Amino acid sequence: MEEERIEESSVRLVSSSGGGDVSARWVDGSEVDSQSPPSSLLDENESIRDGYGSVRRRLAKKPKRVDSLYFEAMQIAESHGHDSKDPSIWQTLALAFQTLGVVYGDMGTSPLYVFSDVFSKVPIKSEVDVLGALSLVMYTIALLPLAKYVFVVLKANDNGEGGTFALYSLICRYAKVNLLPNHQQADEHISSFKLKLPTPELERALNIKETLERKSFMKTLLLLLVLMGTSMIIGDGILTPAISVMSAVSGLRGQIPGFGTNALVIVSIVILVGLFSIQRFGTSKVGFTFAPAIALWFFSLGTIGIYNLIKHDITVLRALNPAYIYFFFKKNTRKAWSALGGCVLCITGAEAMFADLGHFSVPSIQIAFTFVVFPCLLLAYMGQAAYLMRYPDSAERIFYDSIPDGFFWPVFVIATIAAVIASQAMISASFSCIKQAMALGCFPRLKIVHTSRKLMGQIYIPVINWFLMIMCVAVVAAFRSTTDIANAYGIAEVGVMIVSTTLVTLVMLLIWQTNLFLALCFPLVFGTVEILYLSAVLTKIKEGGWLPLAFASIFLCVMYTWNYGSVLKYQSEVSEKISTDFLLELGSTLGTVRVPGIGLLYNELVQGIPSVFGQFLLDLPAIHTTIVFVCIKYVPIPVVPQEERFLFRRLGPKDYHIFRCVARYGYKDVRKEDHRAFEQLLVESLEKFLRREAQDLSLESNLEETEFDSISERSRDPGVLRGDRAGELRIPLMSEQRFEEAEISTSYETVSALPSSVMSSDEDPSLEYELSALREAMDSGFTYLLGHGDVRAKKNSCFLKKLVINYFYAFLRKNCRGGAATMKVPHTNIMQVGMTYMV
Repeated sequence: MEEERIEESSVRLVSSSGGGDVSARWVDGSEVDSQSPPSSLLDENESIRDGYGSVRRRLAKKPKRVDSLYFEAMQIAESHGHDSKDPSIWQTLALAFQTLGVVYGDMGTSPLYVFSDVFSKVPIKSEVDVLGALSLVMYTIALLPLAKYVFVVLKANDNGEGGTFALYSLICRYAKVNLLPNHQQADEHISSFKLKLPTPELERALNIKETLERKSFMKTLLLLLVLMGTSMIIGDGILTPAISVMSAVSGLRGQIPGFGTNALVIVSIVILVGLFSIQRFGTSKVGFTFAPAIALWFFSLGTIGIYNLIKHDITVLRALNPAYIYFFFKKNTRKAWSALGGCVLCITGAEAMFADLGHFSVPSIQIAFTFVVFPCLLLAYMGQAAYLMRYPDSAERIFYDSIPDGFFWPVFVIATIAAVIASQAMISASFSCIKQAMALGCFPRLKIVHTSRKLMGQIYIPVINWFLMIMCVAVVAAFRSTTDIANAYGIAEVGVMIVSTTLVTLVMLLIWQTNLFLALCFPLVFGTVEILYLSAVLTKIKEGGWLPLAFASIFLCVMYTWNYGSVLKYQSEVSEKISTDFLLELGSTLGTVRVPGIGLLYNELVQGIPSVFGQFLLDLPAIHTTIVFVCIKYVPIPVVPQEERFLFRRLGPKDYHIFRCVARYGYKDVRKEDHRAFEQLLVESLEKFLRREAQDLSLESNLEETEFDSISERSRDPGVLRGDRAGELRIPLMSEQRFEEAEISTSYETVSALPSSVMSSDEDPSLEYELSALREAMDSGFTYLLGHGDVRAKKNSCFLKKLVINYFYAFLRKNCRGGAATMKVPHTNIMQVGMTYMV
């Protein structure tokens, strides 16, 4: 409970805090910079040096502040630990079945085009060509999706969430690398934060953390790496539907006379337009809807593969010997290197195993791949290789030619359905990536439609949907061939894998604190293979490889420009804050007339009085009786529990009726676009805050003398000192949370043991007056006070900065959604003032 908490003005353990120091702390109603804490909080005798010489500052237990931001976040003691009991084996198997329809559609459709692309570069002239290509494909699948993702990367999840942004948010919690400086110490008390502090015994992790926090270049480089990976995933969202649908439809060429390239392009475009047109209806119950079709597809792949192995040439099992890879390169040299670009297509969609982890669980994805996807894919490629050993001229249409007689049309229908499902998965992944980028301040605000009331991950972004559709249609119309699209496809996939390898290596060093040799083996083995594949696909830049690079560059520029401008705007707001002394000089009337109502002033500051408030006082003839500074803030965790959504703090004396509210959301959280529901929840939380404030004041006045006597009594007993806070510092930091939880439960027992006369807040006349004033203000209505900010570069800025801020960033701000549109607030309830931020 908050009575026993460590105050915000106290100093955190510098050598172990995963979240870093707070940007500013509350001290006696004013704000001080975190880099220069008050000297009274530190004492040379209170510092303890660990084995590496780094100073661990003692946690000073300060008297509680009743106006702290912790009230709402710490009001439930049992909120720490939302983990439910482990699912049963049958639940895990059911989830594994569902993953087939969401995760493995893209990888499952790769047999449609892998060998046709490989042997377009290397003509089949001997069995070494077939066996070498098969061995390459088999070991590529075994090494990257199986060994890398199933056994390592899936474990680097963020409370069950995967993807590049999940890795980035995980790193942001352990090192202060987020470029937007709005971190609060209170964020670490969110239930789902689950921060496991790096132990001070491992100097390497601390050195990496300090390096990342100290050098702005490293922060920028890490952000660019994450944005690059996200941009390439969006590029996959363009290329996957194009190549999957075209590969499936291409089977009609040999079956329908006169079905040429033009017909192939037209039919593919019609299917793609239909696919993107139905996105607005959502994909409700996507797992059980698509899983049977993909399961039937994998069954078909395995069955056809076994049939071809037995009928044509079972000796292709010799490809299990990796020596055939050496023979393949020795025979074909440069052509074999070019063929690697086609071989990498067998693992397209492997990143979805990690990106879609939030919808499932690690065991379910591991089971599905190990026991269904992996063996079926191996059988499919072995069967195609066996067919090519007898019919080497069928390489261009190898998949459909290898289908047994009489089964073409059923398999064609299943293949088309599988291609559409694979496309659906990558489109949904693109939507999720854009939403996560917006949540972390790396993408302009766009309209997000939540298509399911039960599954919060199912979203639809109209602008992105139509952009992807236009680009897909353009790619199909321009390339007109799956081989040419495949040249472009591999670059994006390998690029995402390299980004994941780099981030997971950083997680292993910083968070897992893995043995240095094992941590370096991970990028050495998998990174080397991925760089080899990247070097092969980069040779195809002129043949279409420029396309994903162009897409990634455009999205990277948009995301980095938005983040760069947002950080500069935030820093400008911090530097232009209004001092608390100025507010006190104005008096409770704020130098104007107070009229009934609640004014919600939206700003981005988590501390301080925003300059836009002073502009409202100058421009408006009156101001509302209750003012709430609302800050919508995203924290680097997937989900913030509803009970811990709001943080409140009182600004100024009670008769000012000014509060701060920080509304915290995770990057997976759904913000309901209903301003009435938000208003009601905010007022209810504010009432709880006022009651808890009055309750704490009452407890403080009644227990102050008792606590003082207790402290004096304990000070006479030197044996008790072994259990105080100083003693706790000698215990490993991993146990710190257990002590805090024990204090919380003890605090609750103390409160419950008090007489009801002490606990009653109804007898406090000032509380009743303030609550009645709040209800009266709520009945008068809410007004949204928004600043219409214009961001301009300073006159002495360089030309490039002026170009980026005054034109590119200004264009993005002008065309993105405003705060009022996001909350669907009626225009009659909005007041705006113009502001110009010079950055």
